[in-house]
Amino acid sequence: MAPPLIDPALFDQLKTKIEEDTSVRKELDQILDDLNQHVSFTQGVLSRIHSTPRAKYATLFEQVEAGVKKEIETVGRLGAFASQFPYYKYNHKWTRMVQDAISTVILTTWLGGLSTESKTGELGRLLTLEDIGEVFNAPVNLKDRDAFHITIEEYLLGLISVIDDLSRLAVNSVTLGDTAMAVQISGFIKDLHAGFQVLNLKNDILRKRVDSIKYAVKKVEDVVYDLSLRNLIPAQETTQ
Repeated sequence: MAPPLIDPALFDQLKTKIEEDTSVRKELDQILDDLNQHVSFTQGVLSRIHSTPRAKYATLFEQVEAGVKKEIETVGRLGAFASQFPYYKYNHKWTRMVQDAISTVILTTWLGGLSTESKTGELGRLLTLEDIGEVFNAPVNLKDRDAFHITIEEYLLGLISVIDDLSRLAVNSVTLGDTAMAVQISGFIKDLHAGFQVLNLKNDILRKRVDSIKYAVKKVEDVVYDLSLRNLIPAQETTQ
């Protein structure tokens, strides 16, 4: 009798691998569900900056920082679990949520929260990629090993989301009577736009998002120009 052309054990092995992969995905999905919950909470609290005077940001920061703490803890769980497997096998599942977590931290810090030095409440501090790695206690832009890390693209996409938020805030801050905020936002996002122009970007999604920054710049420039015409800001501020 001729031996079977296919070893029956082949499908038993495949079945085992499929079950293992399913188990990994379930565990990963649970961690990401938790991260999404914490990011959504933090984003929800941060959205209140658009209707809250700057003098009252401190009360918001207490809640934001509680949310960020949960984000950091969950990213830590994600990193420990994901690093057991090839990075590029599953990274598509978490990259958007990591971008959103990064944007909440960048925005909060720019607004004067999350300071490790002092609670000065001063605007304008921009966290670098390395700073973000320290906040989340995660490696950044790894090249020497296959493990979970925060990528340059995730940082840049998170930063673009912050630009979108700030362009909206510029309009709403004027409504709240804070013209200085609008002027500072204008100068900040124009500097970022100039910085993005020097990057040689290969990522198509990132390139498309970078193209959108010019609309944010124009939106805020129009706000500042209108304020200038109405003599609602000192002349020296309009040049920022």
